[in-house]
Amino acid sequence: MEIKDKNLEELEKICSDIRDRIIDVVSRKGGHFSSTLGAVELTVAMHKVFDIKKDPFIYDVSHQCYPHKLINGRWDEFETIRQFGGLSGFTKPKESDADYFVAGHSSTSISLAVGAAKAIKLKGEDRTPVVMIGDGSMTAGMVYEALNELGDRKYPVVIILNDNEMSIAKPIGSISKYLSKILAGKYYQAFKERVDKNIIQHLPTGATYIAKKIEESMKLITPGIIFEEMGIDYIGPIDGHNLEEIIETLEIAKAMKKPVIVHARTVKGKGYKFAEGQHERWHGVGPFNVDNGKFVKKNSAKSATAVFADALLELAKKHENIVGVTAAMPSGTGIDKLMEEFPSRFWDVAIAEQHAVTSMAAMAKEGFKPFITIYSTFLQRAYDQIIHDVCLMGLPVVFAIDRAGIVGNDGETHQGAFDISYLRFLPNMILCAPRDDKTLEYSLEFGYEATSPCAIRYPRGAFKQLPYKASKFELGISELLKEGTSNKLFIGYGAGVSRACDTEALHKEDISILDLRFVKPLDEKKLKELASKYDDWYVFSDSQKQGGVASAILEFLDKQKVCINVTSFEYEDSFIHHGDTKKVEESLGLLPEQLVLKVK
Repeated sequence: MEIKDKNLEELEKICSDIRDRIIDVVSRKGGHFSSTLGAVELTVAMHKVFDIKKDPFIYDVSHQCYPHKLINGRWDEFETIRQFGGLSGFTKPKESDADYFVAGHSSTSISLAVGAAKAIKLKGEDRTPVVMIGDGSMTAGMVYEALNELGDRKYPVVIILNDNEMSIAKPIGSISKYLSKILAGKYYQAFKERVDKNIIQHLPTGATYIAKKIEESMKLITPGIIFEEMGIDYIGPIDGHNLEEIIETLEIAKAMKKPVIVHARTVKGKGYKFAEGQHERWHGVGPFNVDNGKFVKKNSAKSATAVFADALLELAKKHENIVGVTAAMPSGTGIDKLMEEFPSRFWDVAIAEQHAVTSMAAMAKEGFKPFITIYSTFLQRAYDQIIHDVCLMGLPVVFAIDRAGIVGNDGETHQGAFDISYLRFLPNMILCAPRDDKTLEYSLEFGYEATSPCAIRYPRGAFKQLPYKASKFELGISELLKEGTSNKLFIGYGAGVSRACDTEALHKEDISILDLRFVKPLDEKKLKELASKYDDWYVFSDSQKQGGVASAILEFLDKQKVCINVTSFEYEDSFIHHGDTKKVEESLGLLPEQLVLKVK
């Protein structure tokens, strides 16, 4: 879609068409919604002012990248957004040259822009990295590490701060709003430049000091002081839906040839009345009715997340030393229920996984029992803190790892494939997994009693309920669910137990099924016993094969000098694509009907 030669009226029509397309497709297919609707004018203005063919367009998280995809040659293909084999819901260079970098986790954009700017300078090219970052992403420490260097190096980078929750700077009455409007204008920016170069620099020392103090005192009642103090020019706040104002401001920022933050206020869900405003449920949505905003009803089965939240709530009522934290995902992890019930004991620390882990380590040292509830893919961001601040001291912190395994439409950046592999080798760490709702409740009770770090993983969506009576967790003890007559043994871990059961049900042999429960420590006594009975072991776990459950079992068997044929049905060494979970599993050969053939 050509943007450069369009006038304002034509650009506004393009904005309207983009919104209509997003509403139409997402209402039928699902996807990220309110954040991307709120960024339409900002995106169109970016493409008007900057050159997508040479300037790096860097989207933070890229929840707001749908307008960018529509502008850059994917209008018809947009029908396939987040579908198996279709467009990714995030920026993806393999999909289009217009997508500069993969994005799915937050707060990486400014660091990328600094790196790009360094490369551009070394190559002597005339290009400007332009970033779009949301106010939520500004809570992560990595942003300030990047800003710290950028303010010192002074590389030409334009950062568009898409503020849809006013969490960066709340306006202080009409004076602040008026001054901010002045600061956003081209006349003020030109005046400021002339004053700095032609007047202040040539004043006597005392007069220069006074002039600088006057300028700084004006900044104190504007929202941009934190950026100005870091050496980065600030413009704003501006109206993030006023196309003319955005274009004019970006032209100024581009011409400044130095790091600039353009602070734009936007409305989440802009253009669709049911989604406008601070409604978390409209961030990522399933299909819905456009006319009334009602969502298409999903499977009514209770999700593992909901089971976790209810079980932890009951535990917290019994034990006053239980505390908890999440990183910007209160409703996604179910912690919102506990924050409402116990606001002084459960917290959302925003996008700050490292801080979440280390702060809870200190609470554990003070005698509290912390439950850190984070998605598997986001817990990766705090790996050093898990090692250095929790495991090294053996502190009894519980990691409740949500979204472990395949998460479906979010794809490569969000699949919970690696937590077993990256946690299993840490000293003092306990790793366990429930197979259904009741064993999830029991695992939390076990975690509360644990005297060292403990990680409990559970899947997105609902567990399949199995016909085996649940028993309480004991450290390193597995559970033989079914003793068959075949020389084969199915070993399931977590949600992998139900896949083992489904596969066994389709098989004509009478096969034994073991719920491993703990991958660290392993139930060595039980495994030795089973090694004398079964020649062929098959491992079922929703996790990466390398360093995973089968690896742990093979290491044990090798140490015992026991020869068993072990086949792993874990994920191969690759990143898993997005799409409907069942289609993704089929592509990996992990459906029970496919596994039966492999076993045979």
